[in-house]
Amino acid sequence: MRALARAMACTGLLLCALQAHAASDREAPGYSAAGLYNLGNSYARAGKPGMAVLNYERAELLAPDNPDVEANLQFVRSSAHLPPETRSTFGRVAGFTSPLVASWLGAVGMLIAGACLLAGRFSTQYRRLRHTGTLLGASMVSLTICNGIALWPKLHSGVVVVAATPVGVSPVPMGDALFTLAEGEIVNLAGEHEGYTLIRTGAGRSGWASNANIAPIVPRR
Repeated sequence: MRALARAMACTGLLLCALQAHAASDREAPGYSAAGLYNLGNSYARAGKPGMAVLNYERAELLAPDNPDVEANLQFVRSSAHLPPETRSTFGRVAGFTSPLVASWLGAVGMLIAGACLLAGRFSTQYRRLRHTGTLLGASMVSLTICNGIALWPKLHSGVVVVAATPVGVSPVPMGDALFTLAEGEIVNLAGEHEGYTLIRTGAGRSGWASNANIAPIVPRR
């Protein structure tokens, strides 16, 4: 039981920190789901699908249940001739709430479960209530863990914000491009070196692209 409590606490703290990182830039003025949604609309009207997709993706992290954000995101992707982004059933269910809410649920769940486990060591009364409280707390932490797993790919994804972005075999400005990326395409960010990012596409292709052409979905400080 003690080992379970420690494991649950460590896992919960790790994922709470992960989700707090994803939501940390909300401290910046205007960084809100509504503000990012409006910014995405402005870029879409200006014919900049990359920046529109980026801001819609960021808005969706803060408001995952907003149908307007999802609809506009899919419309811009379709208009830019990009394949629609699909989420697994697990991703849709686990990501129904924002990272900040999920992190608070996990923190409260750890407190509830920890208090019930601690109470069990000093008293044998109210056993059913303690078990119920422990189960409730563990369920809340589990929700946080699932939300963190669903969020993980977004923490390592970026949007191509420049049309026909060249991707090279090495992180240098010389040499021929292996292939080019379409504006608005979402790629995996696998590494970084001296102003270049190692990217992997959904089709499995990889190479180095300039940091100026790729913007991470979760802003970096």
